[in-house]
Amino acid sequence: MSDPGIRPATADDLPAIVDMLADDPLGAQRESPGDLAPYLAAYERIAADPQQHLVVAVRGGRVVGTLQLTVIPGLSRRGASRALIEAVRVHADERGGGLGTRLIEWAIGESRRLGCSLVQLTSDATRTDAHRFYERLGFTASHVGFKLAL
Repeated sequence: MSDPGIRPATADDLPAIVDMLADDPLGAQRESPGDLAPYLAAYERIAADPQQHLVVAVRGGRVVGTLQLTVIPGLSRRGASRALIEAVRVHADERGGGLGTRLIEWAIGESRRLGCSLVQLTSDATRTDAHRFYERLGFTASHVGFKLAL
């Protein structure tokens, strides 16, 4: 099987991306793959922002993974920029083959290239398998996160 390529996502990739976002118990509750209009509007905002990097992994012409990398300029840490990794997903039939590792390694390398001094991510408290995965890649559980739905 050939190695997947990682490239910027296009609007044509949205159906596959949204399907992957919805393909777990949490995503199934909050995503709507049958109505792509809000995702297209969000994609247009992401594509227009140079601090946003939405990518897909493609194998044999098929989208099999995705993540979003956001560069956040800041004052703390002596004015350092940090990168935030979000929405990491690997297609169900590609899991366990190293694609998730490849995506995260791409994000770390891209963060370095963009001058970030820190890479961070969040993961829902119920995703214990994901937590072990991120720890294997060198991430540490260093903070407690909070959310407020608006």
